[in-house]
Amino acid sequence: MSEAVLGGGAFRPALRCRVIGAALFLLVLLLDQGSKYWILYGLDLPNRVSVPVLPFFSLTMVWNHAITFGMLGGMAGMGRVVFTVGALGGVLVLTIWLARTSRPWVAAGLGAVMGGAIGNVIDRLHYGAVVDFVHLHAYGYSFYVFNLADAAIDCGVAILLFDSLTERRGLAGTGQER
Repeated sequence: MSEAVLGGGAFRPALRCRVIGAALFLLVLLLDQGSKYWILYGLDLPNRVSVPVLPFFSLTMVWNHAITFGMLGGMAGMGRVVFTVGALGGVLVLTIWLARTSRPWVAAGLGAVMGGAIGNVIDRLHYGAVVDFVHLHAYGYSFYVFNLADAAIDCGVAILLFDSLTERRGLAGTGQER
């Protein structure tokens, strides 16, 4: 097909980015939900509570009724609704951003964040809380228990922040804006 039939080359980067974002979204969502299914029904972690894997890493069952790091945990039953609606609203905004970007790294970061957010929304709707199980600890310190969706969200946000900082630096003094 010719460029004219495809609508020109200008749309290719945006389409490529949409594919990248959608692929990361699906990958994160499938890995997150698959890992949680295995934790709950394969390993039966709710009954085992904690399983040491390495000296610094355990699989530890936590039902998170709050958001990241247990923040806003005192909202009781309303938290489930508020966090679900908030996450879905955020995913909607990120989907619009993904549809407009022509930057592959931005698309990857957005896909990771959206996949993680939807993974946690599924937990809230299905179980009433988010399934957390990755527990890192060392030398008497114990870090927050999290899941693969949380890790994908953090990595996606880091990619977006890094891109934002490096993009501004690259355009500084050129008179261009993005």
